[in-house]
Amino acid sequence: MHALSIKDLKKTYRSGTVALKGVSLDIPQGDFFALLGPNGAGKTTIIGIATGLVNKTSGTVEVFGHSIDKEPEVAKTFIGLVGQEINFNPFEKLIDIVVNQGGYYGLPRSEALPRARQLLTDLGLGEKMEQNGMQLSGGMKRRLMIARALIHKPRFLVLDEPTAGVDVELRRGMWDYLRKLTGEGVTILLTTHYLEEAEQLAKRVAIINKGEIVANGTMQEVLAMHDDTGAAKDGYRGGRLEEVFLKLTQEK
Repeated sequence: MHALSIKDLKKTYRSGTVALKGVSLDIPQGDFFALLGPNGAGKTTIIGIATGLVNKTSGTVEVFGHSIDKEPEVAKTFIGLVGQEINFNPFEKLIDIVVNQGGYYGLPRSEALPRARQLLTDLGLGEKMEQNGMQLSGGMKRRLMIARALIHKPRFLVLDEPTAGVDVELRRGMWDYLRKLTGEGVTILLTTHYLEEAEQLAKRVAIINKGEIVANGTMQEVLAMHDDTGAAKDGYRGGRLEEVFLKLTQEK
């Protein structure tokens, strides 16, 4: 059974924009999977549909074997989502932001409180848990959103651009924490514009362009699509994943 199984997923918005043109994708349990693509390629639409925030036009989506159409509430319990937008109440204390999220999943406060304290401590926010969210730096806000997404012990963590605007030191700390999670069996889906981040972290990778998957495989298989024969652009050569990404997504 896969953590996420998508078959022939299509999405056309009311405006007529075709976001997904029949995408099929399987994310194995316990995997660290990177979904990469330029802005507007369809990454966030896939995440929105899988998490129940966006309605699909057609196709099937299953989370740990549970259909998002037939068992939406069950499917959602498996998922922790860290979206692109900072979307917590800045006037609430960190500890309350995380504990209250547990309440949405039926966690009693007596269980949510120690778990929230542990998550915030693990993510380097232990000394700030009684402070308000507005007092955090950008990178710390991202960490808070990860803690909140993990409060109900989801088996599938979805990270949509989690390190956007986060300084390098904090990003490295987040990488270590995410690696630890996959070591404990949590499946992670990551979208990021930092391709070196994906290359460091992910076991498998899919590249999407204009609503279609243009590459999908293990990181080694996708990196093997790289060739050294092309001339370095303007004297600059990026990492191997960056070169493959550009080759597959640039306008011909």
